[in-house]
Amino acid sequence: MTPKRTGSTLISGFMNALKPSSKLEVPTQGPYSKSFAGSSTFLPTTSLLGKVAVVTGSSRSTGAAVARCLGEHGASVVVNYVTDSAAADAVVLAIRSQGKGGAIAVKANTSTVEGGLFLLDEAIKTFGRIDILVLNAGVMGSRSLGEVDEAFFDAHFETNVKVPLFMCKRAAEVMPSPGGRIVLFSNSLTAASTVLPNALCYLATKGAVEQISRVLAKDLGARGITVNTISPGPIDTPLFREGKSQHVIDGIAKQTPSRRLGEPDDVAPIVAFLVSEAGHWVNGQNIRVDGGYVV
Repeated sequence: MTPKRTGSTLISGFMNALKPSSKLEVPTQGPYSKSFAGSSTFLPTTSLLGKVAVVTGSSRSTGAAVARCLGEHGASVVVNYVTDSAAADAVVLAIRSQGKGGAIAVKANTSTVEGGLFLLDEAIKTFGRIDILVLNAGVMGSRSLGEVDEAFFDAHFETNVKVPLFMCKRAAEVMPSPGGRIVLFSNSLTAASTVLPNALCYLATKGAVEQISRVLAKDLGARGITVNTISPGPIDTPLFREGKSQHVIDGIAKQTPSRRLGEPDDVAPIVAFLVSEAGHWVNGQNIRVDGGYVV
């Protein structure tokens, strides 16, 4: 006669079945298998020890938070700035003080292809390699169609689209295959149901960035290099607050379920995950880090 099984017995048996066993035989690696190198049988590592990361526009705000976070995970970081060397040096000091990865500050104007490629060359000269490229720098002007001229249009597409594309091209030539990681930045407003008319050029460039990311994910993904996009919502930075009254800022904050603005430190850990081994199977995705601002 079969013994009666109680509810607790059934649950116990189910949980035991889920526990990893040292007696389990590891299946033979097939053509589509993936071997994980991490501290767990099942989870690959989020450590970035031994990796070299280049982060554009990383002397302040979101870029600085990303640079510090990558350094905290062990990466050596190239901190990019254009004018504020003191702010860049402070980020470098914060990374070095953690005693994990190294860091240098490089002055480079990433609104030009020449400046962007110079930044990559300096990274290679110093660290001998590039594993991670985070394209955070960009320009965000506000003009409606009647106010847009060719110089305004060209400045946005040069800085936000052309330079990131050619930096991806150069970085892909030296990145490890597999293992290289590229992260571009867009904005959650590309998916918002309502946008302001003066966001024309800015959002046009961010739409282009999202499509570049999708296509490069197919192209470079064949070599094991992942390409993803981060789309933050409103982030509480000096640039965001510039020209806005507190009433307007409060109104924007109330559009998220938590009724607050995002912080640079809300974005940085997502970037760190994507560029780690743990994020190896995330490719060609646009991740909206906006607290539910756009759903």
